[in-house]
Amino acid sequence: MDFKEFGFNTELLEGLLAMGFKNATPIQQQAIPIISENKDLIACAQTGTGKTGAYLLPLMNLLTQKHERHNNVLILAPTRELAQQIDVQVEALSYFTNISSLTVYGGGDGVAYDQQKRSMRDGVDIIIATPGRLISHLASGTLKMDKLEHLVLDEADRMLDMGFYDDIMKIVGYLPTKRQTVMFSATMPLKIRKLANNLLQQPEQINISISKPAEGINQQVYLIHDDQKIALLTEILKSADYNRIIVFAGRKEKVKELGKVFRKLGLKAEAFHSDLEQKEREAIMLDFKNSKLNVLIGTDVLSRGIDVTGIDLVINFDAPQDPEDYIHRIGRTARAATTGTAITLVNPKDKRRLANIEKLIERSIERIPLPEHLGEAPKEQPEGEKKPYKKKKKKFFKKKPKTV
Repeated sequence: MDFKEFGFNTELLEGLLAMGFKNATPIQQQAIPIISENKDLIACAQTGTGKTGAYLLPLMNLLTQKHERHNNVLILAPTRELAQQIDVQVEALSYFTNISSLTVYGGGDGVAYDQQKRSMRDGVDIIIATPGRLISHLASGTLKMDKLEHLVLDEADRMLDMGFYDDIMKIVGYLPTKRQTVMFSATMPLKIRKLANNLLQQPEQINISISKPAEGINQQVYLIHDDQKIALLTEILKSADYNRIIVFAGRKEKVKELGKVFRKLGLKAEAFHSDLEQKEREAIMLDFKNSKLNVLIGTDVLSRGIDVTGIDLVINFDAPQDPEDYIHRIGRTARAATTGTAITLVNPKDKRRLANIEKLIERSIERIPLPEHLGEAPKEQPEGEKKPYKKKKKKFFKKKPKTV
């Protein structure tokens, strides 16, 4: 479906075409008409399907029809990286319009905080925020939301996973009860449905390719012991020509350790974690986008907050605990109908995690044999094979004498 068929404002459509977008994705085809009609919506769509444009485009088109400027649209995101990513899309799409936007997140200096306060007092069309910093502005009275018309919760499942439920409900308490509420989530567990029941009024529902990785991803698994992982990755990274690589680890400490290991191997690598200052994080991300860095190492927070095209390889150094996180991790590659490779290293303790991932995506992931010179790989129990039954020995106890 061509974007011209939605009847968007000429200036907004011009921004779309300047970015090279012509046809809407399935989630955009379904969501744009619903949001344009000012209906509440709960949409389930995996990462990389164009969901950001699915809510930005209709809301921005509505804004072009308004003459009064006030804090009109609030978009809540779980991480500052995602908030920044959304803001970049807003700026690009609104290039030929007079729509204004503001990002609100923690980690900045006092100057940035004062600039945020001034913009809020003057009024902006779209505010993109993480819950924590937004609450501080609302509580201080700097930010007024009495005229807000649209609320968007992006990656709502991740916000709940990060413990933002109470913050979300506190923010909603500052908003008008009469508003449009739109919720996007990659998964639809019970806790998301409960949140939707509290916030949305007779919502429309959309489900697009729930928990299915893109077809263009070549998924591979190595069964491996922990002490073999570094040696294997060294071979993989040096044997093939990968321009951009993301490595996911389970803990921040492991992220830092891998950053040092990869740099010692002569690779242009950086660890991306919460101990860095915001300016350092932004500089690392910019270098990665500009190909000054080849390898970026991070935790699952990174899987939701990065939108970089041309990622050739995703490596799961640690198998994710939540199978849904596997979808988000490998979704960083093969974006926009491209192809890519996703390699997951599975130690004996993580075999159950692998089984849960395969159950979720409804397919078996190809096992790649470990090179012989790296030693013996863990054995995988064949499907359906049961452990030999051992007959339990009977235990005999002497009867206690009856008491009279």
